[in-house]
Amino acid sequence: MGDYAQSRTRMVDNQLRTNDVTDLRILDAMESVPRELFVAGSKKPVAYIDEDTLVSDTGAPRYLLKPHVLGKLIQLAEVKADDVVLVVGGASGYSTAVLAGIAGTVVQVEEDAGLAARASQTLVSLGIENAAVVEGKLAEGCASEGPYDVILLDGAVDFIPEQLASQLKEGGRLVAIEGRGGAGLARVYQNSGSVIGARFGFNASAHTLPGFGKAPEFVF
Repeated sequence: MGDYAQSRTRMVDNQLRTNDVTDLRILDAMESVPRELFVAGSKKPVAYIDEDTLVSDTGAPRYLLKPHVLGKLIQLAEVKADDVVLVVGGASGYSTAVLAGIAGTVVQVEEDAGLAARASQTLVSLGIENAAVVEGKLAEGCASEGPYDVILLDGAVDFIPEQLASQLKEGGRLVAIEGRGGAGLARVYQNSGSVIGARFGFNASAHTLPGFGKAPEFVF
C-alpha cells in the first residue's frame, strides 16, 4: 500500500497540478481514493499512469478516464459541497468515489450489472456513505433520484440525450467529453431555466460510453 500511496502523490503532483487542476478539494480527493481498487487486476501495477485504464479483465471493455482528464472535468463542473451529483457510466466506481469526497450526494448509474455490483461493494468497503449505485441505461440517467446540480458523463459521447439534460436543476451543470480521438473536447452545459447553454472547457479524448455512439436526436 505504501507504493500505491506514493503513486497517488506522484499522480497529483505530476499529472493534475501540471494540467491546471487547482481545486484543492479535487487534489485531496484524488490523492486519497485508491485507484488501484477500481482497475482490472492486470492493470494494478499501472493504475496511476495518465492513460485511460481498463477496469476489468473480462467482459466488454470499459475504462477509467485519464486521471488529469477526470480532475479537469470535475473542476469544470464547479462542484459545491452540498451538490447532488449524477455520474453516468461510472463503471467500477472510481469517479463516484472521488466525487463523494467533494459533493454532498453522488448517484452513479451503470448498465453493466457486474460493474454496478462491484462499484457498490467497493464504495461500501471504503466506508463511503454519501454515494449509491443504481443499475440502469446510461443514456436515460436516473430521474428518480434527481434533479441534479451536476451531471458528469464518465466517458466520451457523440451526443447529449434530451432525457439526460432534462434532469438538471435550474443552474445545474452537465460536463461531458464530446467527439472521438484527437477531435474530442470537454464542454460544460448549464441550465439557466429557459435555455441550456454550452461553453468549451478543454481538449480531451476518452473511450465512448455505451449507448452514446449514435447520431444525435436532440441538439441544444
